[in-house]
Amino acid sequence: MKFRHTRPLVALAMLASFALPVSAQIKIGLTLSTTGPAVSLGIPEKNTVALLPKTIGGKSVEYIVFDDASDTTAAVANTRRLTVEDKVDAIIGSTTTPNSLAMTDTVAESGTPTISLASSARIIEPMNAKKAWVFKTPQTDTMMVLAILEHAAKRGMKTMAYIGFSDALGEAFYAEFEKFAAVRKISIVANERFASRDTSVTAQIIKLTATNPDMVVIGASGTPAVLPAKALAERGYKGSVYFNHGVANNDFLRVGGKDVEGAFVPTSPVIVAAALPADHPAKAQAVDYVKRYEAMYGPGTVSAFGAYTWDAGLLLSQAIPVALKTAQPGTREFRAALRDALEAVHDLKVSNGVTNMSKNDHLGLDQRARVIVRIVGGKWKLD
Repeated sequence: MKFRHTRPLVALAMLASFALPVSAQIKIGLTLSTTGPAVSLGIPEKNTVALLPKTIGGKSVEYIVFDDASDTTAAVANTRRLTVEDKVDAIIGSTTTPNSLAMTDTVAESGTPTISLASSARIIEPMNAKKAWVFKTPQTDTMMVLAILEHAAKRGMKTMAYIGFSDALGEAFYAEFEKFAAVRKISIVANERFASRDTSVTAQIIKLTATNPDMVVIGASGTPAVLPAKALAERGYKGSVYFNHGVANNDFLRVGGKDVEGAFVPTSPVIVAAALPADHPAKAQAVDYVKRYEAMYGPGTVSAFGAYTWDAGLLLSQAIPVALKTAQPGTREFRAALRDALEAVHDLKVSNGVTNMSKNDHLGLDQRARVIVRIVGGKWKLD
């Protein structure tokens, strides 16, 4: 595995690759948010690269990892560099919804199959010629919103207030509540926004709490999602708090502390792998991933975000041998065959459930890919 950060390294690696036949190696590029506001998501994604297979279908695999600093412009620049200079066969990334959406034009231009690690369904829907090159491993915002609403309705919640990022993630998550809240007889009484780099949301929280909602939903990811929870705690809010699934890591628990205690999060089965029923389809892969990751990085270090990278690796491991029957790596024909092979993945057990792809479904997960957890004693507990 090679991590490229400077032009000299790129030049040396490119010269080395010229000495190999076109078919000798598979190149997989990654652009991840290993710095910036989404760092708590990007680091476990990057860490997981070390666990991915070194050979697939009899070919050696090179992983080229770039940091996009949680920035859309950097994500696009990395994508162009990976497709134009490195001529990768596939891309994994980016970490966030805005970055992944921004990359779409570039991956479509180059015809490079890309597996996003971000949440929004807008990354792959509605399907069109450009999005035909994009897949994703995280559950969609639609799936997680429905999980929240089902759980809240069972607990007797009647009113909700929303505060989310002022970006594509925050907007997309709220849009799903607008579609489905009324079906569960839950009324939206307030809707506010904040930026991931903001240091205060007091004004927004004052407006939210004035409506006295039964529940507050925080549509944000990573440690910045703690900010509204802290403000709610400071104002003595006693209702229920739900988060977007973009917070399921230990950095969020560490930063949130008592301010997130008791909150609910829809998340991946891998977060509570040991507590899953024996017959849960994700259990075997989830337990295996947790064992591998914690063996390398220590007990309690696993997160949903690294598992999304792991599942991307499982998808590629399934699809690459199929694509190799049609063409060789390093060619546009191989990339097209790989895209087609990804669309044909069926009944693949991953750490988040079971994947069944198609031309119109580039996620392939169902309701088995989600659980609701509650934060109890600073830990995730299956609810």
